[in-house]
Amino acid sequence: MDKMQLSPVGHVDRQKTERPRTKRVWKLKLSVTWQRMKKALKSTLKHRLHLHLASNLSKLSTLKLNHHDMAIIKPIKHVMKKKKTIRPTMPLAQLIQLPYTATDFIDHGHAMTPTKSPIENISTRWRELHGLHNWDDLIEPLHPWLRREVVKYGEFVQGTYDAFDFDPLSEFCGSCRYNRHKLFEELGLTKHGYKVTKYIYAMSHVDVPEWLERTYCTWSKDSNWMGYVAVSGDAETARIGRRDILVAWRGTVAPTEWYTDLKTRLQRLGKTNIKVQRGFLSIYSSKGDFSRYNKLSASEQVKEEIQKLVSFFRDRGEEVSLTICGHSLGGALALLNAYDAATCVPHLFINVISFGAPRVGNIHFKEKLKELGVKTLRVVVKQDIVPKLPGFILNTILNKFTAVTGRLKWIYRHVGTQLMLDVLMSPYLTRDPDYTGSHNLQTYLHLLDGYISKTSKFRWNARRDVALVNKSTDMLIKELKIPEFWYQRPFKGLVLNQYGRWVKPGRPVEHIPSPRSIGSDHDPSL
Repeated sequence: MDKMQLSPVGHVDRQKTERPRTKRVWKLKLSVTWQRMKKALKSTLKHRLHLHLASNLSKLSTLKLNHHDMAIIKPIKHVMKKKKTIRPTMPLAQLIQLPYTATDFIDHGHAMTPTKSPIENISTRWRELHGLHNWDDLIEPLHPWLRREVVKYGEFVQGTYDAFDFDPLSEFCGSCRYNRHKLFEELGLTKHGYKVTKYIYAMSHVDVPEWLERTYCTWSKDSNWMGYVAVSGDAETARIGRRDILVAWRGTVAPTEWYTDLKTRLQRLGKTNIKVQRGFLSIYSSKGDFSRYNKLSASEQVKEEIQKLVSFFRDRGEEVSLTICGHSLGGALALLNAYDAATCVPHLFINVISFGAPRVGNIHFKEKLKELGVKTLRVVVKQDIVPKLPGFILNTILNKFTAVTGRLKWIYRHVGTQLMLDVLMSPYLTRDPDYTGSHNLQTYLHLLDGYISKTSKFRWNARRDVALVNKSTDMLIKELKIPEFWYQRPFKGLVLNQYGRWVKPGRPVEHIPSPRSIGSDHDPSL
């Protein structure tokens, strides 16, 4: 009887204990199912949104810019935890905080982020930004005003490559594809507010193999378009605080320039102890009566133009500065140009901004430029070999023993203040070694736009278009799906004429080079 009385109670207890057990089993099943769903969802998102790039978020800066661009903000990872996808209706402020993926290069109309930052009035600080105090406290960390100005001058130099006709089949190979009045309009550089006043031509005295000669070229077999002189317009002059004369030098492209670059022996300047690389000096100072474009050397052409412009604007009571910029060989020519200008035009503020430039002269050349007051900012990429030349091995070793070798006349020395960039800093660039790509000017400008300091990560709100890196390189990671070397003329310059034949069109008359194009006019309406 006792067992029979206890039996219902025991039955009730078992029901009570089985319910929690059943709940735990279902909870475990739901947990496992949810984990599997999350894993599948994560795998799908990784495939569709290319999270290889997102995995590089640790390389993006967690700093947001205030008026000094240095205030701390929330990490980008905080934004990513919200798992919001990119939609055309997403606010602009949110778009610029997300890393680039392949979908960012599809035109979403008004939802796309701008490719440039706001431009401030720098009229009160332009001397500091151009090296009055050798960029103390402006490079580490990099001041946003300085970054924008240096990128601006880099784009002027990039224009010398974009406009250069290097097609060996072209009858105008070695010339500029546009006349100087249309140059900035064709290249999209009118936004900077400058006007070209003169083209610069240079020649190289060197015998090259027959297969390197420009056999189809008719405009000039001995001269190459090397750059230009420009001057700031009234609106830009008001913004930057003075009338700025700009000289932009192109880097090595023509075969004769490559041959001349290899002449690494130092050559004395006059009767001084100053010595510079023989090949650079040859390009800068060569001329010939037989030449249509180089009856005056590049040195004489640019010196004459600078003197005219300085005199013209000083007579109007304006403050004038000279900014000389160049990439690679152009950076070397910029230093020779600065030396000339400083010795010929007194009391002129001269600033050199070079990108990936090699060494140019000895210790006496370096000291003389400092004595003349020339301010030089050298932008270099760690993986780029060109700034280590000439004397990649010997000079690198000897420069470590400056106390002993510092006064030797035959050792190359760099000039000015260095701003070092690193390819590994950007989450958008491939990790595969590419020495040509590391030297490319677009790579420099991309890294510069994302640089904050040596210890900071890549600037998360860098505005410059990432796709420009692959304009003439293959440096971008594959996940972005940007074609390599995408910059080329449609159909390689051929057009379909009215008879259905593919032909090479003639160059418009206004863009055909002429010896008269090396002249200049000085319009007071500048």
